[in-house]
Amino acid sequence: MTEAPTPTLTLRPTWRDYLALTKPKVISLLLWTTITAMFMAARGWPGLWLLVVVSLAGYMSAGSAGVFNMIIDRDIDLKMKRTAKRPTSSGLISIREAAIFGTALQVLSFVMLWIWGTPLAAWMSLSGFLFYVVIYTMWLKRSTWHNIVIGGAAGCFPPLVGYAAVTGHLDLFAGYLFAIIFFWTPVHFWALALMIKEEYREVGIPMLPVVHGDRMTVAQIGLYAIYTVVLSLMPVYFGAVGGLYFVVALGLGAWLLVLSWRLYKHGMSGQKIERKVAVPLYLYSMLYLALLFLVAAIDRSL
Repeated sequence: MTEAPTPTLTLRPTWRDYLALTKPKVISLLLWTTITAMFMAARGWPGLWLLVVVSLAGYMSAGSAGVFNMIIDRDIDLKMKRTAKRPTSSGLISIREAAIFGTALQVLSFVMLWIWGTPLAAWMSLSGFLFYVVIYTMWLKRSTWHNIVIGGAAGCFPPLVGYAAVTGHLDLFAGYLFAIIFFWTPVHFWALALMIKEEYREVGIPMLPVVHGDRMTVAQIGLYAIYTVVLSLMPVYFGAVGGLYFVVALGLGAWLLVLSWRLYKHGMSGQKIERKVAVPLYLYSMLYLALLFLVAAIDRSL
């Protein structure tokens, strides 16, 4: 394993460096699904105190997962241009300091959710953390191209945390929220993998485009996009959401399929998939999930 360089003695980590350990850009969408799920569960305003507690605890739990991800992946982070300057890979923050920080975040998050949320919310949050760190980062990421499909389940836990914090239980609708994110994740991350596949290839990470090529990847993206759209509409059939959600979800899903189809045609034509070709689907997939959860929260509140 490549050792991180020793930092210059004059350099000292600041609060911004510790914040960077938590991967705030990645957490933002996860936290959004947590908060909107709270509104869905409450069918309206879940209460200011609970909203604040779950938001803070959710950030700390997801941030803790990000910290341990950087600790475990520091060897490959050093070899990738976009991650080489991370606090752990650069040596600015030691592994010991990062581990203490990450552990403190996770413990505090669990306690907050247990006391001011519900025990189920606390366990769901811890489960998401363990799934991401142990199942995905330590095992699947470096061993199989199925890493995103199976390991992506870690990103499905945040809405369960928000839902359980309000109701104290999980129902069929909460299960659909989990399933939607589960099938959405490959669409989103394989679009990213197409953009940076050479970086993954150089460090030996077996992402789908690296192992099976672009054609297989765009075909799988199209398949999972269909799964995602179909699943997003099923709660309407069961009466969990109404007409507003149906119309917006149908429109959002239609565009997701259009972008997936365009990427599919480009990939199947044998042309090289450059960054500019994959980026529209990558960016829209984030907007799709954010708007889908927002309209579900509004629909159930109304």
